[in-house]
Amino acid sequence: MAKIYQLAVIGISLLLFACGEERMYEEYHSFDADSWQETDSISFDLSNLDSVRGKAVVGIRYTEEYPFSNCYIKVIVQDSRRVVLMDSLWNVPIFDRQTGKPIGQGFGNTFTTYDTVPITIPTKAVKVIMLQYMRQAELEGIEAVGLKVLKP
Repeated sequence: MAKIYQLAVIGISLLLFACGEERMYEEYHSFDADSWQETDSISFDLSNLDSVRGKAVVGIRYTEEYPFSNCYIKVIVQDSRRVVLMDSLWNVPIFDRQTGKPIGQGFGNTFTTYDTVPITIPTKAVKVIMLQYMRQAELEGIEAVGLKVLKP
């Protein structure tokens, strides 16, 4: 009976993901001990994409233990020769500043928020590197960070 339940849950999950927005790329990087170290850089390889057109979305999976209302992320985009095409700082809201409630959806004390990237990733991009830029050696409560590129 448990196997039937597990198969039903997996089948429904696959169906829900298949019906979502069309993605060109999506990848998440998890952190050990649910904290993002200042020295941890996250690298996303976009070299398999024909071109990087479309809206970019950053996703942050976090817990209520996260001590700030936002998260600054430094983003470096490189081409195939490792030339920096873009170097910017993104401010991703995590908790509502007025109510203190988590932004995004979740279950229990874990939530995921998605934020549209305010810039366009250059079409020649093959690598995106993200660093936490909160001036803390360790950001507790961050479980994973991801990048999603949607089809135009």
